[in-house]
Amino acid sequence: MSTNLYQQAVDYLASYTDYEVVPRLAHNAANYDLRRVEELLAWLGNPHRAARSVHIAGTNGKGSTAAMVASALTVSGYITGLYTSPHLHTWRERVRVNGELITEEEFTALVERLKPEVEAVNQKATYGRLTTFEILTTLAYAHFALKRADFQVLEVGLGGKFDATNVIQPEVCLITSVSFDHTEVLGNSLAEIAAEKVGIIKPGSIVVTSPQPSEAAQVIEEACLACGAELVRVGSDVTWQSLSADFNRQIFRVRGRLGSYELSIPFLGRHQLDNAATAVATLEVLAEKGFSISRDSIAQGLARVSWPGRLQILSRHPLLVVDGAHNPDSAQKLRQSLEQYFEFDRAILVIGASDDKDVAGIVSELAPLFDRVIVTRTCHPRAMAPPPIVAEFRRHGIEAQVAETISEALSLALSIAGAGDLICAAGSLFVVGETIEEVNKPGRLLRKD
Repeated sequence: MSTNLYQQAVDYLASYTDYEVVPRLAHNAANYDLRRVEELLAWLGNPHRAARSVHIAGTNGKGSTAAMVASALTVSGYITGLYTSPHLHTWRERVRVNGELITEEEFTALVERLKPEVEAVNQKATYGRLTTFEILTTLAYAHFALKRADFQVLEVGLGGKFDATNVIQPEVCLITSVSFDHTEVLGNSLAEIAAEKVGIIKPGSIVVTSPQPSEAAQVIEEACLACGAELVRVGSDVTWQSLSADFNRQIFRVRGRLGSYELSIPFLGRHQLDNAATAVATLEVLAEKGFSISRDSIAQGLARVSWPGRLQILSRHPLLVVDGAHNPDSAQKLRQSLEQYFEFDRAILVIGASDDKDVAGIVSELAPLFDRVIVTRTCHPRAMAPPPIVAEFRRHGIEAQVAETISEALSLALSIAGAGDLICAAGSLFVVGETIEEVNKPGRLLRKD
């Protein structure tokens, strides 16, 4: 099958309403009606019911936590599907089984299989018309069913209550760190945002939550009480202790409800230890339910996990780090991690953002660390033009330079970086993805050792 056919399949999906490209509408049932997703799934024989589900909502850390849970389940011998968003380089990254991306052939064949059903649902439009994300989510369920997955680990795309993934009855629900993001859709307070996230909690379910701000924690606790759901809290029921760290990994101890684990993850950042402890708490819940998940498989799963673009070192000479920080909370964690793990003379920031982001909040967190700033934009349709970002840095006394593309921005950063300087590219996963692609082009004189 030619790559051209795969591109045609991608173009077909992109031809529907894609809220990653166009501005999102307010989150309510008129815009996001799960019944149309359920109708499409029914046409396909309800593939979402074929595997056991782990459902993950939250603002930050969803993808990393999902990847850790999926890796441990795979090591435990279970065929495990992983559905995440967005992607760094290819749509295929969003749909994986046992760590392997869906192939171009599989993706194309499933799009062809879905087309008549999608068009039938949209022709009736009883509950509105299907969106790109809803079709892609259905494709993921269908792929996992074809692969006879035992488990499917599902990351919520946005919110929770009305998200296309919220059609399953999960074995366990996770809510990672809740903070401000997508406020134009989810609400302007942490309580409002958390109220959307807790929409994934089902009556009688088990919920694992990462450490939360008190406002969000209260909403989660009240939702669990209302649903008769058991709540496992990382930070009190499950705790962690950092033991050591270097450029390649962190070693830490988790004290869970079933025992103590000495673990390592190939990620930097203390926030990743919260995510790892949340993954361990989730795996303990599954072990309590009778699934075969051992202490050793948890350790191996976390040690082997791969999740690029999060405090990832692309080069040591010069030191080049990328991170998908795209809201004030993740920007704060990025700054703290750079200060904690790296020694450098000057810090040079390459930054771009999507047009719906809290740029003032992101800049206020990052500005104190960086001596030089290069503002750019990605090829993504929702990329913010540089002037508003430049203006925010000016408010903090920094006169940022502008580069029209990631390629130009990286070249400029490399030209001004000294031997002891740090370059960090951040602001969105789209910035990260294009930076990684640029670094991997032939001719870039960067050393990864």
